[in-house]
Amino acid sequence: MEKLQSSFKNMVIVLFTITAIAAAALGAVYEATKDPIAAAKALKQSAAIKAVVPKFDNDPIADVMEYEVDGGVIKIFPAKKGEKTVGHAIETFTNSGFSGLIRIMVGVDVEGNIVNYSVLEHKETPGLGSKMQEWFASKGDIRGMNPEKNKLTVSKDGGDVDAITAATISSRAFLDAINRGITTLQNNSADAYTSASEKKSKENDNEEATTEANQQ
Repeated sequence: MEKLQSSFKNMVIVLFTITAIAAAALGAVYEATKDPIAAAKALKQSAAIKAVVPKFDNDPIADVMEYEVDGGVIKIFPAKKGEKTVGHAIETFTNSGFSGLIRIMVGVDVEGNIVNYSVLEHKETPGLGSKMQEWFASKGDIRGMNPEKNKLTVSKDGGDVDAITAATISSRAFLDAINRGITTLQNNSADAYTSASEKKSKENDNEEATTEANQQ
């Protein structure tokens, strides 16, 4: 009986030691890869912004605005030359893809015309839905379209965009993401067209007004 208890105790110690070593190893790997992964993600984001809006000289990432929409987050990056807004890059999403989540960066100019787009993430079928990056800049070209003038839905649904051949679900999802992003921009246009310095000035005015009210 004593031998059995000793064996069980040794087994528990061994299992605990193995688990502790594995946890430490995973923690070390996470710490070692965390910064490179973040840097690669930021680089990809920056490249996508540059690809979808007119030339700018500000830092859109520093001026980003985030909005919670339909259970996700949409990011709007204002592109400016001097104090003049030249367009917006919108990181948008849909969960309606054939294989779920699709994330897209779409750019619009100040008149609301689509400048370009970049597919950031998807798990669509290779050779079908995966062709969205090329398709909507060629056969189903959405560049130059404006949601106020064009129906950004597939032609099968009465819209102005040709769907990817044999991938209607992916095409609908792609356009769902585009529409969600542009609608979010339109719904928050007052924020989107206010410069960072103007926002800071308003924040300071609000703080001063609050301070004065508390002193009275």
